[in-house]
Amino acid sequence: MKLLRQTIEFTTLTLGKLKRKQRCMVDAEYPVKINLGCGLAVAPGWVNIDGSLNALVANLPAFIHRLAYRMTGANRYYAEEVYCDLLGSNRFIHHDLAAGIPLNDAVADYTYSSHFLEHLFRRDAEHLLAEMYRVLKPGGMARISIPDLEFAVSQYAAGEKERMLTQYFFVDDEDNHYSRHKYMYDFSMIEELLLRAGFREVRRHSFAQGQVPDINILDNRPEDSLFVEATK
Repeated sequence: MKLLRQTIEFTTLTLGKLKRKQRCMVDAEYPVKINLGCGLAVAPGWVNIDGSLNALVANLPAFIHRLAYRMTGANRYYAEEVYCDLLGSNRFIHHDLAAGIPLNDAVADYTYSSHFLEHLFRRDAEHLLAEMYRVLKPGGMARISIPDLEFAVSQYAAGEKERMLTQYFFVDDEDNHYSRHKYMYDFSMIEELLLRAGFREVRRHSFAQGQVPDINILDNRPEDSLFVEATK
């Protein structure tokens, strides 16, 4: 498979807390596929950008992966060998996506984000959608999966008040502060933001159905998720 040598520009912090620009090289398979806010939900051939400890240590030696396994919530969901294999066999970039996407303009064919946008304040989510549009090539496609606000509200009507509050509106995970939700969307709300960012042909899809590659691997939580694709 053809490999593209891609230049990625991103912002890091020096020890003195001063921001500076650095450049790194990342090998990306063609087509170029970017997984945003990925956690450990990854697929072969994607470049995965995340602000977690997992992404921070992914490019370090394997013994660091084993140490990190004991320090992250990943040990609640993954066996140690599976965790280490995920870090060692996939491409990760550590970055705070609330500050934007650390890529040059028009370099990606696809962007994907699953259950991440709701962890951003609305203004930061709007900025991230604009960044997705910026980094995609003309004709490129974004796929977003988020908790469906319409489904969450239906849980209240069905008498599942506790589930609605604790799983969607007031998520409280003592082991992971970043698990808290900061905003919610139904289809019309996310469609409006995507169109405002410049996207066209915003379409709602079912679980693992659509035109973005590898969604049979990447999509999750079919029962309460909203799946949307949009074209630049």
